Amino acid sequence: MNSKKIVLLFLILFSSFQSFSQEKFTLSGTITDANSNETLIGVNVTFPELKTGVITNEYGFYSITIPKGIYKIQMTTVGYRTIEETINLNKNSKINYRLSSNETVLQEIVVLDTKNAAVIRKPEMSVNKLSISTIKKMPVVLGEVDVLKSILLLPGVTNAGEGASGFNVRGGGADQNLILLDEATIFNSSHVFGLFSVFNPDAIKDLKLYKGGIPARFGGRVSSVLDVYQKDGSSKDFHVNGGIGLISSRILVEGPIEKDKGSFLIAARRSYADLFLKFSQKMKNDAAFFYDLNTKLSYKLTPNNNLFVSGYFGRDVFSLNKSFTNTYGNSTLNLRWNHLFSDKLFSNLSLIYSDYYYGLNLDFVGFKWDSGIKNYNLKYTFKSYISDKFKLDYGLNAIYYDFNPGTINPSNLTSGINFQQLDKKYAFEPALYISAEQDVSKKITLSYGLRYSLFYRLGQSTVNIYANNNPVLFDPQLQIYEKATPIGTKFYSNNQVIQSYNNLEPRFSAGYQLNDNESFKTSYNRMVQYLQLISNTSSPTPLDVWTPSDNYIKPQIADQVAFGYFRNFKDNLYSLEVETYYKKVKNRLDYIDGANLVANNAIEQVILNGQMRSYGLEIMLRKNEGRFNGWISYTLSKSQQQTPGRTAGETGINNGNWYNSVYDKVHNIAVTGSYNLNKKWSFGSNFIFQTGQPVTYPNGQYQYLGISVPSYGLRNENRLPAYHHLDVSATLTPHKNDKRNWKSEWVFSIYNLYGRKNAASINFKQNIDTGENEAVRTSIFGMVPAVSYNFKF
Repeated sequence: MNSKKIVLLFLILFSSFQSFSQEKFTLSGTITDANSNETLIGVNVTFPELKTGVITNEYGFYSITIPKGIYKIQMTTVGYRTIEETINLNKNSKINYRLSSNETVLQEIVVLDTKNAAVIRKPEMSVNKLSISTIKKMPVVLGEVDVLKSILLLPGVTNAGEGASGFNVRGGGADQNLILLDEATIFNSSHVFGLFSVFNPDAIKDLKLYKGGIPARFGGRVSSVLDVYQKDGSSKDFHVNGGIGLISSRILVEGPIEKDKGSFLIAARRSYADLFLKFSQKMKNDAAFFYDLNTKLSYKLTPNNNLFVSGYFGRDVFSLNKSFTNTYGNSTLNLRWNHLFSDKLFSNLSLIYSDYYYGLNLDFVGFKWDSGIKNYNLKYTFKSYISDKFKLDYGLNAIYYDFNPGTINPSNLTSGINFQQLDKKYAFEPALYISAEQDVSKKITLSYGLRYSLFYRLGQSTVNIYANNNPVLFDPQLQIYEKATPIGTKFYSNNQVIQSYNNLEPRFSAGYQLNDNESFKTSYNRMVQYLQLISNTSSPTPLDVWTPSDNYIKPQIADQVAFGYFRNFKDNLYSLEVETYYKKVKNRLDYIDGANLVANNAIEQVILNGQMRSYGLEIMLRKNEGRFNGWISYTLSKSQQQTPGRTAGETGINNGNWYNSVYDKVHNIAVTGSYNLNKKWSFGSNFIFQTGQPVTYPNGQYQYLGISVPSYGLRNENRLPAYHHLDVSATLTPHKNDKRNWKSEWVFSIYNLYGRKNAASINFKQNIDTGENEAVRTSIFGMVPAVSYNFKF
């Protein structure tokens, strides 16, 4: 074949390719709530004839490229009427859709996957989503709707005990969870030492919990990601809603800045137990309350540019006779710019500030204590909708950290306390990521990506130097660990690198669709955590101190694999999700016996680098539709920790053997259901059962100077009694709601219906009469009835 024929053949093939390419067009747009213009997350946009579709992103945007033709298009999501229409796609088109609510009840609607059914086609796994409308139907303690308490009903999620802060995912610590509110990091997720969460449910739009198969855009924690987004606020009409409860009240105001273009949202919440203390002569100078404020401004600059400003501020205050005052809480601020480069390329630029503050004023001693952590975060992310079978995510983020382990100031001139500043610490964590979602065939879908993270521990700091670079010594005769004495120090100037790390974090998941209702999925992800929470409690407390990785504290590195089976039954009426997983974490911190963690300027002297492992089976059976719906979840799991000796003659912690971590809950059963009797009455109930938390009890005692001293055996070889409770609720919605703008409801609930005295802790003390040590159980709640009144206009 001569060159002319080759050129002619190439031109024919190229023109054919061009012709074929021109037969595909892109349909894109934004989907919003018809009543408020609130953008809707996770709406399914499907083309039944092509058996393909797309889901709206975090800002309600969708884009899909399909062959030219006339098709039926469907938009479906929970709580909204399905839109189905015929479109003639003969050019690139931008079509915005508005969905109307199909509910008349008070609860706000947050969009999730259609009918809450298991996701069969996508490779996404180990991800749980809850609607705010579902959460609001759950009975909770003290009548306050609680986002964090609701996720404890999901498989693989437990708590650290009654009234404890945080949550544990797949055997991991509460500090291993990345908690985001509008992309800003929340370092302490609870009010009142765990009784309430920092999330005001009225202001929340959407939430997802990633337990595994975590997308490459997330990093910095090794256990899970809780991704929470606030509502934008209505750009159509002015609305007010709120609630009045026994312990706290809340109010939300939203409305247009400029109709159909801009909106504002302000939500406030406050508890008022302290107001009742004023009536007590003994406690009138005491206080115990929390408050928080959510704000958001949204504005559509042009059809392709949107601007968002969101913030959160919360504080807890606990005071005894004005001589002891404890104040702590989170503050965040986020400026975001959405830009649509084309109908196939969406971008988001975020500038984020996050701050966690802890303050303690001890007037009777004469000093004030301040500590906390701040970060400044730049994120620039892109989503490219290359075709209906291939989507690409990529971006970068860079975080600068400012740690204050503690500042001591005299509270009065006569206290005799001198100013003291524990060494402040600084760090910088940049990262790049890229990930893809690909339909390989009609049955196989893939999601794969790579995150490259770096970490720099920075000066200005003075670092201790130890012999053999070893800050912790082992005494072979006494079989105990001891602090090493520094042999010198080294000063690092401002922003000078003290220690650096870099890690590749691959992510991969795959789905194999057996048919329209069944699929198998598998995933692997590596996560790296450069921040460590210095705490020897099973639940985060306000006084816990965050610290960066350095030359003595190594970053945690987790590898997790998971395999799952997913099935929908009877036209998605029922769904079944079964997953098994194995996770191993390197460099998990452990503490030597007698470790002092508070106000310790040489924390490296009391910690050791160990490792964790956890594995389990999760089962979730859900009923998705009808008057009665809910789910049953069961988790069978194991979580263990090990800190072996560093040399042949060193025993390590627990003789170097694996021992139960404080997060180990072998059995975890959760049942939740709601029943709509009629338009006036609806009912809900929860039941939770968890294996008791591992603890270390005395296994004997000896006499010393006439005092009985307990002796302890292996670490965490005992357990608290099993944890369980049953909660119920009833919601009354007056008929007159249908005929007026003011809508209201009464919510009656009972937490712990049968009054189970769950053990928050069991301590041992010496009986004065017998001289023997005896166990004393501490319980926080018995049966707690509550009532709240919610309104909207």
